[in-house]
Amino acid sequence: MELLLAAIDNLLRWDVLVALLIGSIGGVLIGAIPGVGAAVAIAILLPATFSLEPLVGLTLLLGIYGSSMYGGSIPAILINTPGTAVNALTTYDGYPMTQRNEARRALSLAYSASFMGGVFSVICLMLLSPLLALIAPHFGSREIFLAALLGIILVVLAHRGKVFAAGMLVCFGIFLNNIGLEPMRYTKRYTFEQSWLASGVDLIVVILGLFALSQAFLLLVKKDERPEAARVSGGIFQGLKELWLYKRVATVASSFGVVMGMIPGVGEFTAQFMSYTYAQKTSKTPEQFGKGSPEGLVSSEAANNAVPAAAMIPLLALGIPGEALTAMMLSVFYVHNVIPGPQLFQNQMDFVMALYIALLLLNVMVLIFLLFSTNMILKVIRIPTRFLGVVILTLSFVGVYSLRNSMTDCIIAAVFGVFGLILKRLDLPTVPIILGMVLGNIMEVKLRSSMPRVKTPLDFIDRPIAAILFGIILIVIFMHIRSVVKEYRSTKQDEV
Repeated sequence: MELLLAAIDNLLRWDVLVALLIGSIGGVLIGAIPGVGAAVAIAILLPATFSLEPLVGLTLLLGIYGSSMYGGSIPAILINTPGTAVNALTTYDGYPMTQRNEARRALSLAYSASFMGGVFSVICLMLLSPLLALIAPHFGSREIFLAALLGIILVVLAHRGKVFAAGMLVCFGIFLNNIGLEPMRYTKRYTFEQSWLASGVDLIVVILGLFALSQAFLLLVKKDERPEAARVSGGIFQGLKELWLYKRVATVASSFGVVMGMIPGVGEFTAQFMSYTYAQKTSKTPEQFGKGSPEGLVSSEAANNAVPAAAMIPLLALGIPGEALTAMMLSVFYVHNVIPGPQLFQNQMDFVMALYIALLLLNVMVLIFLLFSTNMILKVIRIPTRFLGVVILTLSFVGVYSLRNSMTDCIIAAVFGVFGLILKRLDLPTVPIILGMVLGNIMEVKLRSSMPRVKTPLDFIDRPIAAILFGIILIVIFMHIRSVVKEYRSTKQDEV
């Protein structure tokens, strides 16, 4: 009880509450604009959060992260254009419902399912906290190294059909992290006698280039568009009652979101497709899926909104981000010398609990806002895409320059912006580069600190948790090789 009161006391400050309110409402608006998304917004805001207190900065970013998918469902349902990438599955059943003049019903179901997924995952997070507090201290350098290695492997294997490209991009991210002065003896690595490379390639510069600038370039080179969406008439409260009819689907989908969110490199897409498949197979009307099924809409929205809170588990417990957005948040921790991991649970549990309660409040704020302001948000959808591109471009360069007042950083960011645009045109992922930089740094530090206690290779896995993690790595690699072989054999049989 004392811990809970301390966490509430941390939150009941005007600056924290204002940051949460701005983040939650801003996240909805950003998510509703096709072509922007939470990653772009968080990348732009990162430099500004470094001057704020840790709790204020993180609640602002968490607000955007957790609420953007609420907003992304609006254009997905009304104009068949997902506001964020993870709302793509929402179009399958949301837009057909709009075509049947059931837009109000579809939106209310999406809001209520999103709320159910968000709250369910936060409650699971709170219930898991005592267990995490007990397990986390048993993770030493070797265990965290193996957990980070597992995260990299899962990130690579999650990109089905692009595993080789994802692996190369992860390695490129690890290489970028190695440029500059190495952390132990301060010797230069890969600087090629260039003084401007001595300080290394800043993670935030790369993030702004790959996510924000690349998106700005993409919007500027594309045809200028101004999406139109018809107003929604009637109240939105109906879905709160109707969700009760689909409580089984919503609960299972939220559970998938929690489990998938905890696994690095998996995230919303896997949770959505697993929950959608489950809902279709157990439905009494599976033929309606893809044609306007309420169950399909509920399963996709509940699953993707359950992921953000669950994704905080590996970040807070081990300091290992599972995807790009939590990797961005990790930089906020580091700037303020708040190191996520076992020590955070032992020494600053009130801070962790405050973040959990902030996630809970976020979902309440967003639901109330959406119930009364859906038609107002439709005006945001109509913003011309090239105007958005200019705004993102300007804010990105301001953010990059404000980091170190360096034009070199601006040039590096622009280069990565062009590189990110090329990757998007080739339909290749950018996330592995960021996770390669972040997880590569964690692996290097933990490997170096563990080596004095390791005499033989077997010493690295002589503790229970290390052995379990190593076993999981072997199983994951074996299962992937097995699936590749099966696909190859089935392809050969089809050719015959």
